[in-house]
Amino acid sequence: MDYGICNRLFFYFLTIMTMKILVLRFSSIGDIVLTTPVVRALKQQAGAEVHFVVKKQFRQVVENNPFIDKIFDFEKDIPELIPLLKKEGYDHILDLHKNIRTARLKSALGVNSHSFNKLNIEKWLLVNLKINALPGVHIVDRYFAAAAFAGVKYDGRGLDYFITGQDREAVEQLLPEEYNVFVTGGAHFTKQIPSGHLITIGNNSRLPVVLLGGSDDVGKAAAIADALGDKAVNLTGKLSLNRSAAVIEKAAAVFTADTGLMHIAAAFRRRVVSFWGNTVPQFGMYPFFPDGMENLSEIMEVKNLRCRPCSKIGYDKCPKKHFRCMMDIEVNNLAMEQ
Repeated sequence: MDYGICNRLFFYFLTIMTMKILVLRFSSIGDIVLTTPVVRALKQQAGAEVHFVVKKQFRQVVENNPFIDKIFDFEKDIPELIPLLKKEGYDHILDLHKNIRTARLKSALGVNSHSFNKLNIEKWLLVNLKINALPGVHIVDRYFAAAAFAGVKYDGRGLDYFITGQDREAVEQLLPEEYNVFVTGGAHFTKQIPSGHLITIGNNSRLPVVLLGGSDDVGKAAAIADALGDKAVNLTGKLSLNRSAAVIEKAAAVFTADTGLMHIAAAFRRRVVSFWGNTVPQFGMYPFFPDGMENLSEIMEVKNLRCRPCSKIGYDKCPKKHFRCMMDIEVNNLAMEQ
């Protein structure tokens, strides 16, 4: 037996097992949830000590994650974090955000860093010239490519989202025994499901519906609830993110646009009916399910619409003034319960 080789292998694996890794993903809800398979792999496969930097407003997305050892948050900018992070002595930085602020942070810390491919050029080509040069992989796969230095691979188990029993208990008495969830809003108008679509779907469903959304969606949700009458439970603007997640956890199905709650629903293995307006699944951020559970995802979109996608993010109103990308989605024959 070559004891020299054995010793080198021993110290190699010892090094891997004791890596201290700082993961950067500042925002937003869905993007952070999509980092969870990598975080899980770093902890379970590489045995690393995993720290995470996030904006304070999104801390609740990761605060209950058992695969994260320490969380750092900030409100506006990151200078106040740099002295704290320098004391930690990281072996690697895994940058799953990749912007000017993460570049400054990595420069200040001066340790090995690894970034994911944002595919900005390919997205620009699709949005502006309608040339699809995207590689056809999910953003989770791109996150894992950036984490290759740690020797980790996707384990097939999908996304994670962790809530407390207190969150579950807080919403338990508010909910019907069975229900669908309607996510009423979205970060931009051109990503939101039209009210008329949700009213039609609600009227066609045998189950009651629970309306979820933020404070900006309260007026829209109230109109939908009025149209559905006793069939609707309107919790829009009334719950924290983690309590909204507790509602989603028990839903029969979640009807949502391209939102953070869509990814939380996928993390809970709920049936997800996702509506795609100005954005497209080809960007690589469609619902990500565990291996063998992909049939839980149903994509609703208008294909071959010449103006689509018009943005990789969204607009406050349709640039073409017709909003056909959402309005032309047929919902009358949508299978409500499966």
